[in-house]
Amino acid sequence: MPRSVNHVASKAKRTRILKKTKGYYGARKNVWTVAKNTYEKGLTYAYRDRRNKKRTFRALWIQRINAAARLYEMSYSQLMGALHKAGIEINRKVLADLAVNNPDAFKAIVDKVK
Repeated sequence: MPRSVNHVASKAKRTRILKKTKGYYGARKNVWTVAKNTYEKGLTYAYRDRRNKKRTFRALWIQRINAAARLYEMSYSQLMGALHKAGIEINRKVLADLAVNNPDAFKAIVDKVK
């Protein structure tokens, strides 16, 4: 019995990957094995960096809050401790946004916890 190979499906799979690697440098865009390895490694980086993005943004928010708090003679940790004691539940993302875009509202929050 002759060997049966589903070439249509294999070709479609290769074409799908090669379309996704369009724009890559050199052999990474048109040589199947190189393109496949590059694509898979890219997926790994994407998975990893979706988690790193959360860390990076949290660090950015903390830096912004700290810089704004120091204008009112408080450190970041003092401000966050005072917020917690006062029972004001506001997350770092919103607090950093207020510090950058609405300094008056940020000042009102700082005055409330002092």
